Amino acid sequence: MNITVFGATGQVGKRIVQMALNQGHHVTAFGRNVESLIDRDNTNELLTAQKGYLFNEKDVAKAIEHADVIISVLGGASDGSDKTRSLGIKHIVEQMQKKGKRRIVALGGLGVLNAEDNTLILHGEEYPEEYLAVGNEHLKAFETLLESNLDWTFFCPADIKDKEETGIYITSLNYAPEPNHFRINAGDLALEMLKAATQSEYIQQRVGISNY
Repeated sequence: MNITVFGATGQVGKRIVQMALNQGHHVTAFGRNVESLIDRDNTNELLTAQKGYLFNEKDVAKAIEHADVIISVLGGASDGSDKTRSLGIKHIVEQMQKKGKRRIVALGGLGVLNAEDNTLILHGEEYPEEYLAVGNEHLKAFETLLESNLDWTFFCPADIKDKEETGIYITSLNYAPEPNHFRINAGDLALEMLKAATQSEYIQQRVGISNY
């Protein structure tokens, strides 16, 4: 399978890239600093590291040219001051639609999941004010996917820890998992996102995820 990863050098993205290569997939890793992914002593012929700019249409179009599935794990400032998450997804979706691509697995945040009253967690009175800005960035990204004709999956974790996979975690659809410990190892998140991408799971669903 040909997989394009946006946000390939982040703590989740770099793990997705390595896991996908280990599984024998062809990976296009996209980013401004993707050189860091290439080990000159152990070059993997399945890896294409494409240096590019997310807001450049030609760069994004080239990155997804041969992709069977796109994985977006875009990050950004925690205060929501940049628009990498929302505008990045917008540019990716536009190019996917132009090229007839269908499958995307993307990373959001806990606030975009449903609360018990079918509002969003983001809009609840108890949602921390310091996370509102970045939560709204995730919401805009989700709305872009929702308005598209794509086969999307939107992962919505709480705190992502820079730790390896354990395989011990729980997922849920559209609501936060129970029990929810409000944390997920980057390795476990990468593992489940790649699994969803390669096995066509959670089509047009939001996914809550938490370590036990």
